[in-house]
Amino acid sequence: MVLGAISVTAAQDVKIGFLVKQPEEAWFQDEWRFAEEAADDYGFELVKIGGTDGEKVLSAIDNLASQGAQGFIICTPDVKLGPAIKAKADMNGLKVMSVDDRFVGSDGEPMEEVPHMGISAYDIGQLVGETLVEQMNKRDWDYEEVGYLVMTFDQLPTITERTQGATDVLMENGFPEDQVFESPMQTLDTEGSFNAANFALTKHADFDKWIVAGGNDSSVIGAIRALEGQGFGAENVIGIGINGSNFVVNEFEKEEETGFYASVKLSARRHGYETAELMYKWIKNGEEPPKVTWTTGQIMTRDNYKELE
Repeated sequence: MVLGAISVTAAQDVKIGFLVKQPEEAWFQDEWRFAEEAADDYGFELVKIGGTDGEKVLSAIDNLASQGAQGFIICTPDVKLGPAIKAKADMNGLKVMSVDDRFVGSDGEPMEEVPHMGISAYDIGQLVGETLVEQMNKRDWDYEEVGYLVMTFDQLPTITERTQGATDVLMENGFPEDQVFESPMQTLDTEGSFNAANFALTKHADFDKWIVAGGNDSSVIGAIRALEGQGFGAENVIGIGINGSNFVVNEFEKEEETGFYASVKLSARRHGYETAELMYKWIKNGEEPPKVTWTTGQIMTRDNYKELE
């Protein structure tokens, strides 16, 4: 236990909230798990809350204050809620730090006054694009025969930056622009992706091979399922997700390979443990977190996923 001169009793006076927008998602479950590890190491109380919409988030902040919490970490369901969340936190005397999705102010710019830990979304997307190019070239695919499904979800800037990063790399490497098919998802999950991909595939049935990118693992796996329904398998599909979630492990543990080739494994440990640790030190010692911390990812495939878990 890393407590230094701080007594366990004093540490237990600290209560920190951790709010996530999709509590059922594996990524957020992992963040919570690692935040719990920080709570165990430092001896503070962690309150895990699912804040799936603005009303629930603002109510949860009031509730945290009534419980005696001193601060909270949040992945907001809508980045435009940033000013309202910050105002509610200030009104209740709570410190706030954002994770994953950065608050956006009324001027459309990031709220730099709120400490943030996130992923350089565009860079992560570029890694997806680079890997797609590498795999197409390795397989000697003729770009003219390949369709590109981009599973988009414009409600979240982070997702848009990720898919844009992937697409820009493909364009820079000569992939035909008229073979890029944006597939808007209604929901950022496997079902939403499956439905969007099916719609696109029905309209563009003249390709022998497909590549797929999206903002997370679910958005790519749903598209892979849709492609399988159209008769496309691992030999003519390359899909690359983002997160390295349990969905990916399940995919890699299937006896037969699927079109889901890889995921960019992100560090849920840093986003869970380190944000909770930073918040604790801010509350306990007055050590304000860095204004922004960017984390990176690694390509995770069937060959190395066990080492990266």
